[in-house]
Amino acid sequence: MDFNLTDERQMLQDSLRRYLADKYTTKVRNEILESETGMSGAIWTGLADLGVIGALFTEAQGGFGGAGFDITTVFEELGRAGVVEPMLDSAILGGRLIAALGDDAQQALLGDVIGGTLHLAFAHGEPTSRYDLSRVQATAVQNGDDIVLNGRKAVVANAEAAGYLIVSARESGAADDVDGISLFLVPADSAGLTLRGYPLFAGGRAAEVSFDDLHLPSSTRLGAAGAAYPAIAAAVAAANVALAAEALGAMETATELTRSYLMTRQQFGRPIGTFQALQHRYSDMLIELEQARSAVINAAGHLERDAQQRDLQIAAARNLIGRSARLVAEESIQMHGGIAMTQEYELAHIAKRIVMTDHRFGDTDYHLERFIALSAA
Repeated sequence: MDFNLTDERQMLQDSLRRYLADKYTTKVRNEILESETGMSGAIWTGLADLGVIGALFTEAQGGFGGAGFDITTVFEELGRAGVVEPMLDSAILGGRLIAALGDDAQQALLGDVIGGTLHLAFAHGEPTSRYDLSRVQATAVQNGDDIVLNGRKAVVANAEAAGYLIVSARESGAADDVDGISLFLVPADSAGLTLRGYPLFAGGRAAEVSFDDLHLPSSTRLGAAGAAYPAIAAAVAAANVALAAEALGAMETATELTRSYLMTRQQFGRPIGTFQALQHRYSDMLIELEQARSAVINAAGHLERDAQQRDLQIAAARNLIGRSARLVAEESIQMHGGIAMTQEYELAHIAKRIVMTDHRFGDTDYHLERFIALSAA
């Protein structure tokens, strides 16, 4: 089987890599991290103009890609450069949910998302839900022609920048039932919506979100009442593939920075990279990197499969990459020494991104348990 990129994906990768190498320096990123918004509007517009957002949507949705390997092509480069802009939240999560469930009027918003003029945020996780997608306690109650939302959502990435929040709420069933969950397209300026924003450790911003008797017309519901879970699971599966590819790109940068440092830093009159002990440790990093690459390819190739096979392979990939990425992050820092922890040095941010990737939509233990459960199904 040929795992090389198609000509179109190769051109996308080359263009994105050149753009980020030119525009996304360590100095620029540090300025973004220190800003109030936690992102750069100019960078976001540049990515949209380059067609990066469009590559994450199908032609029917207004894009020119949308497959698993389009996602990995984009996010590997974003991970390589340590990009903190909310591509995952606005395009992969928000965009895919509207594309899957939205009516014609709602899907018209995708043009603005692809054009870079509209941000989305997926408000799903709750303070007690951990990583369980079906655990939703926020409620949506029909009141005449309106829907009334009440509840809280935790760590909603990109909430402050979003024009719309895609909010999950339960219309029927128990707190952890798969059935009964609906999605609603909530304007960010809605009365009864409260945000408490804060910066994230590895870049970007999130918010704690609360809904207090928030009234919405029924037309804001995405899809049929109580039937949103399959679309949520599919969007999160795509997000997991994106996170795996982002971790792979970050691992590539950490490995290259370590190689360069080992061949530059000298002790006893020669580069420390000539010391056998460090060569062995660096070789271990390269092995883990190639294992991670294979896992990303496997996950991307299964994204369009049936739900059981899709989730099984993605759980395997996230577990392997979580373990491999942590090893690469730790080894790269230890072989660098103290300089690796300074904010002015590229590796400091890259290592944070690698480690924190393992804590979104499930850590290594969660995905191992999920893989075991799916294997027995």
